Amino acid sequence: MSDIRVPSGKVALSTASVYPERTPDAFELAARLGYDGVEIMVGQDPVSQDVEVLQRLRDHYQIPILAVHAPCLLVTQRVWGRDPWMKLRRAREAAERLGAQTVVVHPPFRWQRDYAREFEKGLARMREETDVVFAVENMFPLRARGNEVVPYAPDWNPIDYDFPDVTLDLSHTAVSGTDAMEMATKLGDRLAHLHLADGVGTTNKDEHLVPGRGSQPCAPILERLAGNGYQGLVVLEINTRKATSRSERIEDLTEALAFARLHFAASSTAS
Repeated sequence: MSDIRVPSGKVALSTASVYPERTPDAFELAARLGYDGVEIMVGQDPVSQDVEVLQRLRDHYQIPILAVHAPCLLVTQRVWGRDPWMKLRRAREAAERLGAQTVVVHPPFRWQRDYAREFEKGLARMREETDVVFAVENMFPLRARGNEVVPYAPDWNPIDYDFPDVTLDLSHTAVSGTDAMEMATKLGDRLAHLHLADGVGTTNKDEHLVPGRGSQPCAPILERLAGNGYQGLVVLEINTRKATSRSERIEDLTEALAFARLHFAASSTAS
C-alpha cells in the first residue's frame, strides 16, 4: 500500500508576500491561513526593523518567526546602517532574539569590494559565534544588448563557493535560466532554505509568481525534498502587489500554501 510521508520542515510566509500591505498584516494572514510561521523581510517598513515590535506581533498572533531576511536589496542600502557586516550582525541578533533558525543573505554587490573580498571568510567566522544558519541565496545576472552583466561578487550563483548553507530561490532560477532541479541536486545537503515562487524567465524580471503559474519545477523540487527528509524551511515569497483587492491577495496566498502542502510530501510503498 502507498503511504504519504510528510517531512518535518515547515512552510512559512515571507512578509514581502503581502506588499503593499505591511509586516503586521503578514502575521495576521499567516495565522489566519494556516502557515507554520513567517520570514521577516527586513526593509523600509519600520516594523520589520524593530525586534521588540516583532516579538509582540509573534506573541499576539501566536505565529513563530522562523527566518530573518537581511536587508540586502538596493532599496534597503540604508536600513540598519551602510556597513554590510553590521547588517548581518543585526540580522543574526534579531534572529537569536526572535527564535528564528535562519538568516537569508544575498551575495555582495560588486561595488562592495572589501565586503565581497572577505565574504566567505567573514561568514565562516560569524557561523562560529551562533547557532543561527546563514543561507546564501542564488541571484541572477542582468542582460542588455546581448551582454551579460553580473552585479554580484564573487558571483550570483553560490554553488561553487564554500557556503555550507544555501537558499534556493525558484524565481531567481527562472530569471537566470538555470536548471533548478540540477542546482538542487548539486547543492545536496547544502540546500538549507527554499524560497518557493515561480517564473517564466522574462529577461531581467524577478517575477515571484504563485507556484504552478510559471515554468519552474516547483512541484518536483518539493517532492524531492520531501523524499529526502528535508528539515529546512519552505518559504512562500510571492508577488501579490498586482492583486486588485485584499480578497484576491488572500486567494493567492491560500493557493500558494495549498500548492506547498500538496507537493511537500513524499509517497512511500509499504507492504
